[in-house]
Amino acid sequence: MFEERFEKLNMTEQESFKRIVNWLLAHTYLLQGRYVFEDHMKRTNQDYLFVERNFDLFQEYLGYTGFRLDRDSNYGVISINSEYDFNRVKLDKMTTLMLYVLRLIYEEEREKLSLSSDIFSTTGDLVHKMISLNIVKKKPSNIMIRDSLRTLNRFQVIEKIDGLWEEADTKFLILPTILFIVTNERISNMYQLIDEEESADEKNESNADDSLA
Repeated sequence: MFEERFEKLNMTEQESFKRIVNWLLAHTYLLQGRYVFEDHMKRTNQDYLFVERNFDLFQEYLGYTGFRLDRDSNYGVISINSEYDFNRVKLDKMTTLMLYVLRLIYEEEREKLSLSSDIFSTTGDLVHKMISLNIVKKKPSNIMIRDSLRTLNRFQVIEKIDGLWEEADTKFLILPTILFIVTNERISNMYQLIDEEESADEKNESNADDSLA
């Protein structure tokens, strides 16, 4: 039983258990490696190791509440998924588009690297990529950029080094969690969103022409 196994943990471990469960509920993902920007290196996340050692305990507890706990040791990612749709975050369109483009950047950069899996980008590169792919016609507003990147940061998709999210030269790390959020099968959804955006633009242009006739 969960209660008996939980009671076998010491006080420090019980506190860690509660804190990590709250982290997972708030952020969805827990990564094995934590990048230390000051040292330009990764360090092992002790919370990840704690969950690994007590995976069955976390799994049992979260299962009672309607969450599934998953682990991918290859990429070092632990995640939770709700069994209920109403407890899933619905991203707005701009955030979704940024998410898919970040996935493309991640794949492109990963092909260039042979020794490191750490993929960095900047806000300026992201926006330029969106424009070059014709996903957006012009640079989104600073507020939209800031709010979207903050959301992706909250859910462990990216991690900022420093600076303001909306500044072009702000550098961030794209985390491997993006592979689990945007799977290969979901890449096609990006092109559907692009087609919808282009269709909407064409319709607006057509309506404008009709009004001038």
